[in-house]
Amino acid sequence: MIPLGGLGDVGRNMTAFEINGRLLLVDCGVLFPEDDHPGVDLILPGLDAIADRLDDVVGLVLTHGHEDHIGAVPYLLRRRQDIPVYGSELTLALLNNKLREHRLRNTQLHVVDDGEQVGLEEFGLEFVAVNHSIPDAMAVAISTAAGRVLHTGDFKMDQLPMDGRLTDLRSFARLGAEGIDLFMTDSTNAEVPGFVTAERDIAPALERTFNSSSGRIIVACFSSHVHRVQQVLDAAVKHRRKVVYVGRSMVKNMGIAKELGFLTVPPNTLISLKEIDDYPPHKVVIISTGSQGEPLSALARIANREHPVIEVADDDTVVLASSLIPGNENAVYRVINGLTRLGARVVHKGNALVHVSGHAAAGELLYCYNLVRPRNVMPVHGEIRHLIANGNLAALTGVPEENIAIVEDGAVVDLAPGRPVEVVGKIDASYIFVDGSSVGELSADDLTDRKILGEEGFISIVAVVNLATASIVAGPDIHARGFVEDDRVFDDVLPQLRQVLEQGLAEGVTDPHRLQQLLRRTIGRWVNKAHQRRPMIVPVVVAS
Repeated sequence: MIPLGGLGDVGRNMTAFEINGRLLLVDCGVLFPEDDHPGVDLILPGLDAIADRLDDVVGLVLTHGHEDHIGAVPYLLRRRQDIPVYGSELTLALLNNKLREHRLRNTQLHVVDDGEQVGLEEFGLEFVAVNHSIPDAMAVAISTAAGRVLHTGDFKMDQLPMDGRLTDLRSFARLGAEGIDLFMTDSTNAEVPGFVTAERDIAPALERTFNSSSGRIIVACFSSHVHRVQQVLDAAVKHRRKVVYVGRSMVKNMGIAKELGFLTVPPNTLISLKEIDDYPPHKVVIISTGSQGEPLSALARIANREHPVIEVADDDTVVLASSLIPGNENAVYRVINGLTRLGARVVHKGNALVHVSGHAAAGELLYCYNLVRPRNVMPVHGEIRHLIANGNLAALTGVPEENIAIVEDGAVVDLAPGRPVEVVGKIDASYIFVDGSSVGELSADDLTDRKILGEEGFISIVAVVNLATASIVAGPDIHARGFVEDDRVFDDVLPQLRQVLEQGLAEGVTDPHRLQQLLRRTIGRWVNKAHQRRPMIVPVVVAS
């Protein structure tokens, strides 16, 4: 087993399983950039690690339709388009919509049902229903000559799920009785004690919100959270409000969910954004993207007064029906403050029960460990603290410490009959950055340069020299951006730059690169001493 993403961070989930030279992939998601990734659109799992082995891939299994599990599939299929992809009906419908956007049409998508078994060369697969914050999620049991693995995907154990689809604990128990050699289980909520609150328990908070609001209600949630949208639709119908979807992904995903029967929309409930002003504010509910404060999302544009249609008024209520993804806190609070400044009442997880997690808490994980009784455990999906907490839970249920593998992306983990799971190597599964149309061309050094430009500014120095006469023809001239407004601040250092350039020429330095380095060091020392700044410095010496 080689985790290519998702172990050490929350996102870009992907694992490769190898036996007898054949590869099976489970999930292929994206990680969304944080503040220290300027200009980055998406972060992909370590696809480069298997770039020269794509012909060995027998299939890709998708556990559910969230972006952090399916978002990178188009980038994988660009490299080999005929990889067979297996997943539930809703998962593959959401993926197919994404593939069309990437103009990938001749793909092999195979819908599988709960309990279905599939043989893929060295791998035998059995799909097991699990409950999550998106419908149609699945765990997968992988049988090989080296042992059987049970990979939960993302799951929880809601006993009163909105769609009536429970996590299939009977199959978990049966598989455990038959023997699970490695249990790979969701770690996201391993630090949270007890059991996750049921989705249905949100209804009273939504009801109070609808009863107390005299203006528009704006509900922001993930564009894949079908259960939450269903709850809002039901409340809107009860209170005789019309509903409008805002955000391209929300419109598309809810259309797919309705078409497949995962979302029930009563007649005459939905209106288009163009019709919103035809109804008084107290008759409208807006279901929007942007619950994580994404700068270009509908909710962020509303908060910044940049949305072309929707403006927030004093009587409006905004509900953030989601949890905070680590790293998004500042962006979310900026949106909350912006909406509050405009006069809206903001209801969020911190002041009302308007969201519950889709991930099993510690009590649920303990229950599963006792039910499955695995020989070995490898926690997945989470930061290192989540993985360690999950491993500690496994140890509490009797799994020996030497049979618990706490690893991060790129570890090569060996499973063999009769032996504890073992870390036997390490490969490069580092971030692949998507920046516009470029994939993988942006390096860590480029990000460092962008951060320096954004935080410290930019200084350029241009000089023209005559190497034959060892003299300065023009310059040095200094220009700055994001450093100081008045270039006259450099008057003190210009004589030093001219002196060091003349000295270098006098000493027979004829390489323009070496002359540029002399200029860089001189102004770098001056800037650091005089201004305590470290801007990007770009010297240019032209030889004539």
